Amino acid sequence: MLEKLKLDRQLSQEEYERRLLLGQLQLRELAFQLYSRKRSLVAVYEGWDAAGKGGNIRRVTEKLDPRGYEVLSIAAPAGEDKTHHYLYRFWRRLKPPDEKQVMIFDRSWYGRVLVERVEGFCSEAAWKRAFREINDFERQLTEAGTIVAKFWINISKAEQLRRFEQRADVSYKRWKLTDEDWRNREKWDQYSEAVEDMLLKTSTLTAPWTVVEGDFKWWARVKCVETLVKTVSKHLDYKPSAPVK
Repeated sequence: MLEKLKLDRQLSQEEYERRLLLGQLQLRELAFQLYSRKRSLVAVYEGWDAAGKGGNIRRVTEKLDPRGYEVLSIAAPAGEDKTHHYLYRFWRRLKPPDEKQVMIFDRSWYGRVLVERVEGFCSEAAWKRAFREINDFERQLTEAGTIVAKFWINISKAEQLRRFEQRADVSYKRWKLTDEDWRNREKWDQYSEAVEDMLLKTSTLTAPWTVVEGDFKWWARVKCVETLVKTVSKHLDYKPSAPVK
């Protein structure tokens, strides 16, 4: 599935700025509709190291009312979270729609079938069982009225190396590059296999995956924003207006 992606898709700066702004304004209008209707959107971001998840999320939230969204950056479980089922730390972070209408997970429960699988942090039986558990979890969310959107941002191995080297050369970006990033890169093929399994086994009618061509960041940002607009519009049966020129 990943090998068939055309990762060289690009946009001109003019088209990027026009489509991004339009999508952001439409998304802001849709976020108000979520608030009015007491509905929630849960957006999940997964992708390779240096795929641009953070920059993508910033463009999604740039025009939103800050009172209505929350971004959750997920790391390894610690403290009380380690004593519970791995889905517990995600359940307890979800907010009712009268508090937050848009919840964005920068990495998510899919760590069980990605990093935990590849690095051996859980048993084979556990990560295989997780496919069913995750599908059940997301089904419960959607049956309760939550809109679920999931993005895998895909970049080529060569592009990842270019971004790693750029981070190493730029002082204010150097903090983003860790030894763990290099170790994960050495297991590229194992992670690719895990991603393929994840996309195949957890893309459902109510919570499908959107695979994003990420070598060109402008394209990836616009695709995610426009996908969110399309997804929320469909679920709410509401067409956002175009901004006044």
